[in-house]
Amino acid sequence: MRNTLVNFVTDTAKKGKAHAYSALQPERYLVGLEKQQAGKDKTILITGASSGLGENMARQFAKLGYNLAICARRESRLEQLKGDLNEQYPDIRIEYRTLDVADYKAVFEVFQAFAKDFGSIDKVVVNAGVGESRRIGKGRFETNRRTAEINFVGALAQCEAAMQIFRAQNSGQLVVISSMSAMRGLPRHMTTYGACKAGLAYLAEGIRADMILTKLPIKISTIYPGYIRTEINTNAKPLPFEVDADTGSRAIVAAIESEVEEACVPSVPWSLVGQMMKHLPLPLVNKIS
Repeated sequence: MRNTLVNFVTDTAKKGKAHAYSALQPERYLVGLEKQQAGKDKTILITGASSGLGENMARQFAKLGYNLAICARRESRLEQLKGDLNEQYPDIRIEYRTLDVADYKAVFEVFQAFAKDFGSIDKVVVNAGVGESRRIGKGRFETNRRTAEINFVGALAQCEAAMQIFRAQNSGQLVVISSMSAMRGLPRHMTTYGACKAGLAYLAEGIRADMILTKLPIKISTIYPGYIRTEINTNAKPLPFEVDADTGSRAIVAAIESEVEEACVPSVPWSLVGQMMKHLPLPLVNKIS
């Protein structure tokens, strides 16, 4: 019993150190992992990989030596990404498939096909989604419904499909990309979007709780990105504390590699902002949304 407790404390301390290092110095943390080729002989599956954070994460994980299973709706963009990365990193294997996560049956088929291709999947990043939602009560129910279906029900399908693979393997890491908008209910076009991301975060926490209850060695990570400028929001107004896609994706990948349970990224300043958002009056939260 004493040895078990000592091992638990030691492991917790090591994880805490890795989490802090990856959060505060993600660039240096990733340089070390790149030198080690930490992803060698491992496979990561990323949805929504044809653009934005998904594409940037794929590029970062390729640097670490991971084999890539990438999927999204736009086949031409996936083919181009595969060609670019194969040229840069000829030693890694890359497979792609088209996938619309609103087609729930296809989610399971594509995930299982990737698992068959590679033999096993080490990480799955539930990233695909849409940024559209509109003010409630303004006659835009269909837009909000589609956002809810893709960002929550589609994410649920991805989590189900990933966990089926991980349970069969008795290993793996499920990563869900939530949002800082999940911290509180937000106004205007963020209302439905933020609610979906909050639901996704609680879904991941419930899966994590189930892994603890059943003592399965499957890790669950929830990532809360702050404002990251990608091609999806190129024309949006300047946002508080925003960073470019490369900086944001590196912070996300560092958090994933540290196997953190939850992380706001970039950690500075979003960890502090996240705590503030949970406790500030709504009129003040509105000013940073």
